[in-house]
Amino acid sequence: MAAAPSGPKELPRRRSASQICPPPRRPRTLAEVQPGSENERLGVARDSMVQNPLIAKAELGKPRRSCYTLPGYDFAYGLYLHGADGGVPEAIGHWHSMKPRPPSPREMPRNYIAMNRGALKAGYVTAREYNLYRQLKDIRCNEDNESRFKRAPPKVPPDMTYGILARPSTPFFDLLQHRYKEVWMEQQRAVAMAQQVGKKKLQKRKVYETRTTLLRKQQPPVKLDSLWHMPHFQKVGPHLSTFPDRDAHKKAFSVYHSEIPVRCGPLAQGIYTAA
Repeated sequence: MAAAPSGPKELPRRRSASQICPPPRRPRTLAEVQPGSENERLGVARDSMVQNPLIAKAELGKPRRSCYTLPGYDFAYGLYLHGADGGVPEAIGHWHSMKPRPPSPREMPRNYIAMNRGALKAGYVTAREYNLYRQLKDIRCNEDNESRFKRAPPKVPPDMTYGILARPSTPFFDLLQHRYKEVWMEQQRAVAMAQQVGKKKLQKRKVYETRTTLLRKQQPPVKLDSLWHMPHFQKVGPHLSTFPDRDAHKKAFSVYHSEIPVRCGPLAQGIYTAA
């Protein structure tokens, strides 16, 4: 036998927001700690048992309660604005026009230039006389003098357009043809050419002479003055010779005589000169 058809399936019941996110638990009251209750406490029930978080005991299997007193369930948190403009119906029904307010009188600043001029014409020259004159004749500036645009309005051309200029269009053809790369390469070539020209100019400058260049030039003849000797020592030869032989002696003195024009010092044994 075929089974009898069952009734329509019940759809799963959806939970409400209050079930998914239940409201916070209310603070504990003294009635919940009285004898016979779930949270019974021994001794006298005091307010500190439900107000002091250090004394309040946690309940088994339940979240911890707050020890601060909260208003009732009918309390609305936040700032409540009492609307007196009628709301949306009043705004749709008619246009609420604002009445113009009369301009408040503004005290103009004191005109010290006019007061100083008047005091000088009256013959006052000291600071005390100036202060007394200002107290007697308090002259204020005019509104026309205060307005900069009234005195000298800005000169604007008749065809001037106010606002920000539009951004120029992107040159796509230059981007596709690598025009910017070619311009950069030309600039780099121009910079390289300028550097080469500068190096050539530096090479054409005066070259400082060295010892070799000075010795290669024609040396002026140097007149050697013989040293003065006493007559009875003129025919006496030297008793000490530091050279190994006569040829080394001649070679050393020949080099010394050749460098006399380009060396400093009375004995021509100093540094080389540039002249």
